[in-house]
Amino acid sequence: MVMGSDLATAEGCDATLVWGRNYLHYDFGEHPMTPIRLDLTVSLATELGVLDHLEVVEPVAAGEERLLSVHSAEYLDAVRRASKDPGYHGYGLGSDDNPVFAGMYDAAALIAGGSAQAALSVWQGTNKHAVNIAGGLHHAMRNSAAGFCILNDVVLAIRTLLDAGAQRVAYVDIDVHHGDGVQAAFYDDPRVLTISMHQDPRTLYPGTGMPTEVGKGAAEGTSINLSLPPATSDDGWLRAFSAVVPGAVHAFRPDVLVTQCGCDTHHEDPLADLALTVDGQRAAYASLHQLAHSAAQGKWLALGGGGYGVLRCVPRTWTHLIAEVSGRSIDPATEVPHRWISDLRARGVRAELPTAMGEGRQPDPTPWVPGGDSWLDRSIWATRNASYPLLGLDPADPRD
Repeated sequence: MVMGSDLATAEGCDATLVWGRNYLHYDFGEHPMTPIRLDLTVSLATELGVLDHLEVVEPVAAGEERLLSVHSAEYLDAVRRASKDPGYHGYGLGSDDNPVFAGMYDAAALIAGGSAQAALSVWQGTNKHAVNIAGGLHHAMRNSAAGFCILNDVVLAIRTLLDAGAQRVAYVDIDVHHGDGVQAAFYDDPRVLTISMHQDPRTLYPGTGMPTEVGKGAAEGTSINLSLPPATSDDGWLRAFSAVVPGAVHAFRPDVLVTQCGCDTHHEDPLADLALTVDGQRAAYASLHQLAHSAAQGKWLALGGGGYGVLRCVPRTWTHLIAEVSGRSIDPATEVPHRWISDLRARGVRAELPTAMGEGRQPDPTPWVPGGDSWLDRSIWATRNASYPLLGLDPADPRD
């Protein structure tokens, strides 16, 4: 398990950040999915010099032809109508989770297009790594909005990779919620491995993502779900990751690794119940980076996702993500820049703000071995037992 970026060097990694301030137009108003979290992340990353080490590219909206590879024509028409009608209800739109707002179609299409651009950047070799923190909207279904997600940029990014020539794409989702929209899109497609690590679906939205969901037909074994008990913290989460994810990804032999890096696993997140620190999330990103190099020839597309600790979690955690993608990780003891804090105070923020880029916690997970009887150990075993044999792996062998 990589606790910091062992891959980071003085030269770093060739990387692309797809970013534009028009991403901030994806705005539900008074809602957990506030665009402020993106704004504060980029401002913090800028203050720390992180953006100096990536190629920053403006996003271009996905056109209808590309979006039809993900969503039905009827649903896209509904999103257009809702963008002009504040009273619209239907197709999951107009709910508390997905309130309509003016310009919603264009804002969502821009995020989807940005993720497709990032995918092509990686596949075509412009840069080996790419990141779109506005992306990761993994709940949207072919014919409906869901869970704050209007258009599923993740599915579009993976379809873009397949259309460009990728034979096998591995997708790892570490958001606290099950990546249901992505799983549904590829549940019968053997070219795509979907792995989701999430809080136990019996305790959290969307209520799917049990270990028995393994794919169907020729794709049986290419859907893997690892459900974690509430209150799982850094060491348990990282132990579970190591016990399931690297073995499965290596067995699949992908051409490229796509990751959804939601940070709502944080112990202060208001919408969920896991207990990771910023340090644990930083370690998770470092492990994904290592996996991209060891299993996917270094081709890595990293997307954002959930994360609703707007001041204390998201900016720090996703700044670590951007830095990791660039191959120049940030020491968690690094001081949060005074100018970033001053800017928040000038905006009227009076809440306690972090002073360092970490929380003073060095994760130290113990390796998984079969036979444990904790809820976490039983969850790991259930996933390995359901999925590993379908990939030709031994669920009882910790070396797999």
